[in-house]
Amino acid sequence: MCQSQGPGAGSGPPAMDRVRSAFNGVMRSERYSRFTLQPSENGERHAEVKLSEDDVVEEHDSPSFRLAPPQQNRRSLIFLVLAAMLLLLFGFIVGYATSSKHQAEPPVCNQTTQSSETARTPAPTKVQPADVPPQLSWKDLTKALADQLTKETLQKTLGTLDLKSRSAGSVEDISLGNRIFEQFAALQMNPWTDVHYVQLQKPDRTRPNQVLFGSEVFKPRGFLAYSATGRAQGRLVYANYGRQTDLDLVEKIVELNGSVLLIRAGNFSFAEQVENAASRGASAVLIYPDVEDFNLNDDVELYGHVHLGSGDPYTPGFPSFNHTQFSPTRSSGLPKILAQTIPAKTAKSLFKQIGGPVASAGFKGKFTSVTYSLGGVQNITVEVNNQLVNTEIHNIFGVIKGFSDPDRFVVLGAQRDAWGPGYAKATVGSSVLLELAKAFNAMVETGGFRPRRSIMFASWSGGEYGSIGATEWLEGYMSSLDKKAFTYISLDGMVMGRGSLIASASPLLHSLMEDTMKEVEASKFIASGTLYDVMGGARWEEKVMRPMAVDDPAYPFMAFSGIPSVSFHFITNDAEYYAYYGTLLDNKDHLNYQTNQHTSEIAAMAARFAGQMALRLVHDHLLSLDVSRYVGVLTRDVSRVYKRVRTLSQSGTLNGVSPDWLSRAQGSFQRAAESIRSAVQNTDVTDPEGCRILNDRIMTVEHCLLSPYLSPVETPFRHLVFGRGNHTLASMAASTDMEALRTRLALATWNLQSCSNAMMGNIWELDNQI
Repeated sequence: MCQSQGPGAGSGPPAMDRVRSAFNGVMRSERYSRFTLQPSENGERHAEVKLSEDDVVEEHDSPSFRLAPPQQNRRSLIFLVLAAMLLLLFGFIVGYATSSKHQAEPPVCNQTTQSSETARTPAPTKVQPADVPPQLSWKDLTKALADQLTKETLQKTLGTLDLKSRSAGSVEDISLGNRIFEQFAALQMNPWTDVHYVQLQKPDRTRPNQVLFGSEVFKPRGFLAYSATGRAQGRLVYANYGRQTDLDLVEKIVELNGSVLLIRAGNFSFAEQVENAASRGASAVLIYPDVEDFNLNDDVELYGHVHLGSGDPYTPGFPSFNHTQFSPTRSSGLPKILAQTIPAKTAKSLFKQIGGPVASAGFKGKFTSVTYSLGGVQNITVEVNNQLVNTEIHNIFGVIKGFSDPDRFVVLGAQRDAWGPGYAKATVGSSVLLELAKAFNAMVETGGFRPRRSIMFASWSGGEYGSIGATEWLEGYMSSLDKKAFTYISLDGMVMGRGSLIASASPLLHSLMEDTMKEVEASKFIASGTLYDVMGGARWEEKVMRPMAVDDPAYPFMAFSGIPSVSFHFITNDAEYYAYYGTLLDNKDHLNYQTNQHTSEIAAMAARFAGQMALRLVHDHLLSLDVSRYVGVLTRDVSRVYKRVRTLSQSGTLNGVSPDWLSRAQGSFQRAAESIRSAVQNTDVTDPEGCRILNDRIMTVEHCLLSPYLSPVETPFRHLVFGRGNHTLASMAASTDMEALRTRLALATWNLQSCSNAMMGNIWELDNQI
C-alpha cells in the first residue's frame, strides 16, 4: 500500500481542515484560463489569456489543467501566508499536495525508500470539490457526447438554418456565415473569418443558354459551371453514362469526333463525363437525368460544375486572397468543350428525333414511349453563354484548444452554400457542425473533458463549385497544415435517407471507423444494435466503403494536401446517391420523405458517429491512425504495376527496366509500418514526448504519399495511390507510353521509398534497400 510521507502526516483531521481552508481560500481566486490568438500591430497573432468570472475552480494537479497567471497581489498574499505558516504547516501542505493528485493517476510508491522508521499513517482521503469534475473515463466521455447530441437539439438547429436560397457569395450565404460566427463567439471559440475572392461562373440572364434541334429551341435553366462558352454544332450521339467503356462501344458504330454527346447523369461526376467526351473529340455534351437513376419530374433542372479539380480554377495551386496580385492562369482541369444540363422532358424530345441504330440493352434507360437510339444522323446546336463573376466568399472557423498538443488538430467541416435550399447538402451538415461545437464546448466547460489536441470547426462557402472555399484555405495554409491537421471529417450530405451507410476514407481511418461503429448505437428507425452490427459486422467494409470520388468534399484534403479524410452518408437502402442533390428540390420535405419523417433522429446519430471519431482522435495519447491498413492497399497497386512492367519487359516492348525496385520500396514501406506498430505496442503512453515523437511518424504517412515531383498547378491531386494523373500507381499499371513509363516508375519508386524513410523517424534507422 502507498503511504504518504513527510512531517505532519499523522496529525489530526481538525488541523488538516484548517490548513485546507486557508490554502483553498487563496487558491479559489485562480480562474480557468482560455488561450486566444489576438492580432498584434505587426499583423501576427500572439497568445492572450482571458479569464472568465464564471469559471472558478480549485487547484488541480492534472497535467492538462491550466491556471491563469496569478495577479501580483495574490502572489504576495501566497508568499505571506506560506512564510507565516512555514514552520508549523509545511508538513500539512506537503501531505495535502501529495493527496490532491488526480484520481486517475495513482501515486508512485518507491518501495526502496520506505521502511518501518519512515512509514507514516496514511493521510486522510481528499474529498473532490464539487466544482471540479473528476477525470472522465472513455465510457463517461462517449455518454456525455451522446447526451448533448439529441434529436430535439438537432431539430431546433435544423429549423433555424433552413433557408430557401444560399448560393455561394450571396447575401444569404454571408448572413448565415455571420450567424455561425456569432455562435462560435458565444461559445468563446475565438472565431475568425477566411476571405477569398474567387471566379464563379453563372448564367447570363440577358443571354440564356440554349439548345437548337430541328425546329425546336430549348432554354434550360440549369447549368454547369466552368463549361467552355460559345456555340458548337455537331451530330447528336447518345453515349449512355459517358464512361470510357460506353464510348468504346459507341465508337465502333458511330463517329464521335465533332459530335454532341447526349449522356445521362449518374455513376460519376459531370467533370469526368465531360473529360471523357473531350478525349474522343466531341464538341459539346448534354447531360440529363434518366428516370432509371433519378425519380424526378420531367421538368426538374440539374446544376453542377465541370471543373476536373477543386478550388478556384483561375488560381490553380495557390489561394485566391486577391486576384490582382496574380497573373491570369487557368486550371488544367477546365474543359475545352461546351457542357450543359437539360431536363428529362427535353431529353425525351431529342430521343424521339435522334435516329440511327438502336442502342443495346445496357444503354437503355426507363423512358417510356421513346426509343434509345445511338443517333449520329442529325445535327444539333448548343450555345453556352455563362459568365465569370468575381465573388467574395467567407470561410468561418472556431476552435476548442487542446491541453497537451494544441498545435495538432482535427478538422470538422461542412459546406454552407447550395444551388437552392440545399437541405441535405448544406443545412444538415451545418446544423451538425454547430451542435458538435456546442457539445464539445459543454464537455470542456462543465464536464471535465480535457482534449489533448485541438478541434477545429469549419464552415465552408463555394462548395457547390468544387469545394472552392475548402481548397483555397488548403492552398493558402498548406505549409502551416503539414503535421498539424491530422484528420478531416466531412459533414456534408451526412443524411440522405435511412437504412444504409456508405463512406469513403483514407485507409488510415478504417480501423477508427470500425471501432466507432462498434460503439455507436444505430437509430431505432434503422435497426436495433450498433452501427457495426447493422452494417454488416465483420464484412462492414465490403458493404459500406466506396472509393473516394473526385467530387467528394473530403477528396482535396487527402489527394491535394495529404490529410487523412473521411466522408459518410446515411442513405436509403440500395441507393448510391441522393436524387435531389444538385437540384432546387433538395428541401426539408423531400429529405423527410426519404427518412420517413425521422431526419433529426438520424442526424443526431450521424453527429454521434462523427463526434465520437473526433473525440477518439483528440483524447488518446497516440493517434488512432492505423498505418498497417495502407500495407494491403500498396501491395495490391504495386503488384499490378509489377505484373504490367514484367509483361512489357518479357515481350520486348520495354527494355532495361526492372519492376523489382518498386517492389523493394513497397517492402520498405511494409517494414516501416511494422516498426510503427511495434513502437505503438511498446510506447509508454504516460510519456508525452515519446507519444508526440511517435505521432509525428504516424502523421507523415498520408502527406508523404503526395508526389514531390509534380506541380500542383498542372496536377493538383498528387497522391500516389488516390490522386489523378499519370503519376499514380493505377495509371502506370495501364500505361502504353513506354518512355514516359520509365520516368514515372522511377519517380514512384523513390516517392514510396521516401515515404518509408519518413515513417522510420530517425535517419540512422532508414531502410534504403533499393
